[in-house]
Amino acid sequence: MVTSRVGRKPVVVPTGVDVKLQDNNLLIKGPKGQATMSVHRYVDLEIQDGHIHVKQSTQNHYTQPGVGAKLSKSIAGTVRANIDNLVSGVSNGFEKKLLLVGVGYRAQMKGSVLNLSIGYSHPVNFTVPKGITIETPSQTEILVKGIDKHLVGHTASMIRDIRSPEPYKGKGIRYANEVIILKETKKK
Repeated sequence: MVTSRVGRKPVVVPTGVDVKLQDNNLLIKGPKGQATMSVHRYVDLEIQDGHIHVKQSTQNHYTQPGVGAKLSKSIAGTVRANIDNLVSGVSNGFEKKLLLVGVGYRAQMKGSVLNLSIGYSHPVNFTVPKGITIETPSQTEILVKGIDKHLVGHTASMIRDIRSPEPYKGKGIRYANEVIILKETKKK
């Protein structure tokens, strides 16, 4: 069976990261923390020589050519990408940087609550989800950190949605590398 191009590449396990496969769960421990993942039933994993090999399962009924085979290939590639994200998350971690653009816009951490003053008549409090740490190096910068890539991106997206950048002056909360294309104002 031929897997997808992404699914063929083995996941390299760096030193200091421990990987175990128990039943249908993959346990990954590293210096930043630990993560678990349930392995899809259409995928077989082999852990050897510091590499994790993801292969299509020979036990499933999607071995015939057609739509089922394509589904099985894509699942193998997705599982491989998710495992790679978990391994790099427990070894290095993930980070998203947000910037506050606007006069008087401020962010401050108070315990497990992010306090935002972003132009509303009241301060906005954002409760930090479990598994995420938020830092405010300055009043206009927010750093969202964690070991789960999906959760870091989702949390950063939720913070950005509180006051997304408006198209005329660009005021609001934006990602650090985001480019806002400004509209031209009306002219008489």
